[in-house]
Amino acid sequence: MTRLTGNKILVTGPAGQIAFPLAARLARENEVWGIARFGDPAGRERVEKAGIRACRVDLADPDWGDLPDGFDYVLHLAAAIVPGTDFDSALRINAEGTGHVMSRFRGAKACLVMSTCGVYASPADPHHACAEGDPLGGSPQPYAPTYCVSKIAQEAVARFAAVEYGLPTILARMNAACGDNGGLPAMLLDAILAGHPIPLLAGRASVCSPIHEDDIFTQTPGLLAAASIPATITNWGGDEPVEIPEMCRYMAERVGRRVEFVESPEGIHQYRLAGTRRSELAGPCRVPWREGVERMIAARHPELVG
Repeated sequence: MTRLTGNKILVTGPAGQIAFPLAARLARENEVWGIARFGDPAGRERVEKAGIRACRVDLADPDWGDLPDGFDYVLHLAAAIVPGTDFDSALRINAEGTGHVMSRFRGAKACLVMSTCGVYASPADPHHACAEGDPLGGSPQPYAPTYCVSKIAQEAVARFAAVEYGLPTILARMNAACGDNGGLPAMLLDAILAGHPIPLLAGRASVCSPIHEDDIFTQTPGLLAAASIPATITNWGGDEPVEIPEMCRYMAERVGRRVEFVESPEGIHQYRLAGTRRSELAGPCRVPWREGVERMIAARHPELVG
C-alpha cells in the first residue's frame, strides 16, 4: 500500500507537531476525523480549516459523543508530554488512553500507535543504532520526566489490545521529526536565534535520526499495511544519523548566527535508530536531514533565507 485514498481515518491529537501536517495531507484524499481536548480554540480552528473534522474527546476520560464508527484506519498520535512528576496522569492519558482508543475502534483495518525512541535503555555506545529488540528502560527527559515511562506502559497496553480486540496494530518508535510545523531541529534553531546555549550531556554524544514530515506522510501507508496481530514493532526515524552539535552548527551557519554549547545534566538525550525494519516495511527516506533543515528554516524564518 503506497497511498491512502478514499478512506475514513481517525487521527488522535490532530493539532500536534507531527499529527497536523500528516492529517492535513491525508484529508486531501480521505475523510479524516481528529479528536483531542482542543483546549486552544485556535488549534481547533486550524485543524478544521485543513479539512479535518474535529471532535472534542479527552482520552483520560473519553466521552465519544457523536463521533461516528466505521473508521478504516486509526492513527493514534496523541500524547501528554508535560513537565512535572504526575506519573498517574501521564499513565492515564498515554497508556490507558491508548486502550480506550483501541477498544472503541477495534473494527478498523489497522491501527498505528506512535511510541518514541525514548523507550530504549541508554546504550553504552551513543553511536549504537538502537534496534527493535534492544533493551528498554526509558531515557530521562528533563522537560517531561513522566513521558518515557508512560510510553513504555503505552506499548504494553497496545500489544495487549491488538490481541484482545483482534485489531492489527503497528507500534512505531518515533525519533526526531522535522518539518515546517516544528520538531527538535526547529526548537534548537529557536534557541540559537535567541542566543541560548544548547545543553549537552557531559562526556556523551547525542546522536539523532531526524525524519522529515514528507517521509512520515509517504511511509504511513506502508506502516499501516504492516500492522499485525500480535503487533508489529518498528523504529521510525530517518536514514542519516547526525550528532546534535553538528546539526546546530549547520543551522547556525545557514542563518548567520553563532551557537554555543554547555554541559548540563539536562542536556539533550537522543538515540540513533536502526532503520532496516522500517525501510523493509515502508521504504527509504527521501529527504536528507540537511535539506529538511533548510526547508524548515525557509518555512519558519523566511526573513533569514538568502
